[in-house]
Amino acid sequence: MIKVNIEKNKIVVKGHANYDVYGKDIVCASASSILITSINACLRIDKSFLEYKEAQGELIIDIKGNNKDCLLIIDNMINMLEELALTYKKNIEIRRN
Repeated sequence: MIKVNIEKNKIVVKGHANYDVYGKDIVCASASSILITSINACLRIDKSFLEYKEAQGELIIDIKGNNKDCLLIIDNMINMLEELALTYKKNIEIRRN
């Protein structure tokens, strides 16, 4: 299961959806696309808005800035992940702290 923990200025994503075998998992592919596209969009707008780290099946996004456009992108990213979680309840879980 993919677990997404959302805090005020930090988002931590870890795990694998286990919807299908590695390389054919549409839930993991969807979540990855949502995350990567959102991070890249924010960095194109404002390179100092966020920092991210990927290691051992975990992605940590630290929000450092207050750019309104980037905040909208992050909000949209969270909404899309929540929509994904509604459809695939056994594969992705979102927690807000």
